[in-house]
Amino acid sequence: MEKQVDLFRYLQGQDQDQELDQEQDQEQEQEQDPHPHPAPAPAPDLNHEKKGPAEELGELGEKCLECQRCSLREGAQNVIFGEGSPYARIIFIGEGPGAEEDRIGRPFVGAAGLLLDRILAACNLKREEIYIANVVKCRPRGNRTPQKKEIDACLPLLKRQIEIIDAPILVCLGAVASKALIEPAFSITAQRGRWLQIDGRHVMPTFHPAALLRDPRKKRPVWEDMQKIMEKYRDLFPEGGKDR
Repeated sequence: MEKQVDLFRYLQGQDQDQELDQEQDQEQEQEQDPHPHPAPAPAPDLNHEKKGPAEELGELGEKCLECQRCSLREGAQNVIFGEGSPYARIIFIGEGPGAEEDRIGRPFVGAAGLLLDRILAACNLKREEIYIANVVKCRPRGNRTPQKKEIDACLPLLKRQIEIIDAPILVCLGAVASKALIEPAFSITAQRGRWLQIDGRHVMPTFHPAALLRDPRKKRPVWEDMQKIMEKYRDLFPEGGKDR
């Protein structure tokens, strides 16, 4: 019996010695390894939520208020960023703010804006369901046409708006918007009313509402263009709804 106990103690002590030797060997290997294994990457933050279009537009609008890329801000009362649903499926894009827009701080609220409202109502569209923006965000003095350098300075802001809202249909109101978004040589008189594809979006160029006030004969072509826009919308979204 004593021999069995001694043998058990001997084997137990031998196991402890082996464990001690293994620990020492591991420590030596770690000291000699010139390329230790990297620490595991931290787990992704599943609680982090992606910003929605409303928040992104708000941040872009704040940056727009601080913009000094051209001289238009110096002579403007307000920066007219845009207005409407951040989930809109249709974006209407004009030239730039007029005197009334600059005074009030909203896009398309002058005589041309009132006409646009009537056009939208005839198509069963509401301002809060669509989005309205301009190529330039500040009023050019005397309501002159924006210069190329002013358009180039402001165009990245407009393109970012379009990207955030991600509407599949864009309506270019007038020559300035059409030239800025389609091509500089674009002729609104000769080429309006035809669907174009730009960056995967359906783009319809038509006359600006202000042109209709100067020349009422342009009302019929614009109405024809608006019918094409609504037909395209129904094809894309047969379930209805003007925003997502």
